[in-house]
Amino acid sequence: MTDLLRSYRFREEREADWHKLDRIVTRAERSGVAALSDDDMTALPRLYRQAVSSLSVARSISLDQNVIGYLESLCTRAYFFVYGARTTLLERIATFFRSDWPAAVSAAWKPVLLSAACLFGGWLLAFFLCLQDMEWWYVFSGGGDTRSPDATTDYLRSTLYGGGDNSDEGLSAFAAYLFNNNARIALFAFALGFMVGAPTAVLLIYNGLHIGAFYALFWSRGLGYEVTGWLMIHGVTELLAIILAGAAGFVIGGAVAFPGQKTRVRSARDAGQQAATIAIGTVVMLFLAALLEGFGRQIITSDAIRYTIAVSTFILWMLYFFAPRERRAP
Repeated sequence: MTDLLRSYRFREEREADWHKLDRIVTRAERSGVAALSDDDMTALPRLYRQAVSSLSVARSISLDQNVIGYLESLCTRAYFFVYGARTTLLERIATFFRSDWPAAVSAAWKPVLLSAACLFGGWLLAFFLCLQDMEWWYVFSGGGDTRSPDATTDYLRSTLYGGGDNSDEGLSAFAAYLFNNNARIALFAFALGFMVGAPTAVLLIYNGLHIGAFYALFWSRGLGYEVTGWLMIHGVTELLAIILAGAAGFVIGGAVAFPGQKTRVRSARDAGQQAATIAIGTVVMLFLAALLEGFGRQIITSDAIRYTIAVSTFILWMLYFFAPRERRAP
């Protein structure tokens, strides 16, 4: 009888606040936080703290399990509105693309330059070595490609203008393959960064060597102009995505190699958010590059249009990532 009386008094003294919190949380669940009034927003954290305190007391004195269960549910629901995200999923995605991603990339401009130097350094090395002796092509490319030094110039030219399966199914499969392949390269470039960035640099240089050998082959046959347009219609987006993934790896690698006053684990963890933000965005870039490579490059055979798309995408990406932005007041 004493326990029942104590439970009744406990509820009577606090139940009005519980119900008020319940109403506020229910309104927020149905219509979003924006539907709450200023008074509700002010009362929400206070009522939440009172409910948590009531739950703690109820557990300590072993009150009615129904009361404890109700308070546990109420506190859990309220927690997400007090400490959780105050935006919808679509708003969060919009914020990521509008500010979070470009801000993370622009802040990492030094790792971006280092990543680009590794990729294009390998490209230039293979390019000049292959121009001097085309036997280097077999070293960097490994063979197995019909576009080899043994192919005729006419055949190489034909591969730039509609060679292969241009059916819808063929292009779709080709785009899917390219996305998976490039995403794997970018993922490794990012994931290997924790090893002080060394494997990331090796992977970027290796990919640069492969592209440089391919480019040198066409250049040596007088097809430099044509292959540049063929490659860059998608290559601007694709190569930039790989460079950014490598930069994300270097961000973590730099934090591990030079932790400053922090421990290496703490330094890597602090750099992880910026690196992850950069890496997540590259997935979108690789998807766009796969579409351009699997569809646009095969369908568009005009050199002028290919160059126009390549230059336009380069300008757009540079403006998106590095153009000055006004900072919003917090």
